[in-house]
Amino acid sequence: MKIEHIAVWTTKLEELKDFYTTYFAATASEKYHNPTKQFTSYFLTFDSGARLEIMARPEVEQHPGDAYRKGLIHWAMSVGSKEKVDQLTEQLRKDGFEIIGEPRTTGDGYYESVVADPDGNLVEITT
Repeated sequence: MKIEHIAVWTTKLEELKDFYTTYFAATASEKYHNPTKQFTSYFLTFDSGARLEIMARPEVEQHPGDAYRKGLIHWAMSVGSKEKVDQLTEQLRKDGFEIIGEPRTTGDGYYESVVADPDGNLVEITT
């Protein structure tokens, strides 16, 4: 069994699409729009086959992130090496994204950094 996709609501559909296609090499589907429901979405597909659905509707509100709230808190993107973790972290910092956790080796042996995407979702960048 595998997780087919994960979905998130956003108030910044195009920004989120651009973030994942630019920095994590996702491929975006064509934009889906249902005018009756005022629903718009993209499926973002990563090299591994994993997919992220980003969805927007007018009534969705932006809430500031809380690292200790219930529910989905982060996802991890493997970039293949410590050097790539460091390089991507620095590129994201240079491009104005908030680095939540600097590159480091965690207690459970992962080398990772953590960045907030345009909606404040936490993305672990791992080897």
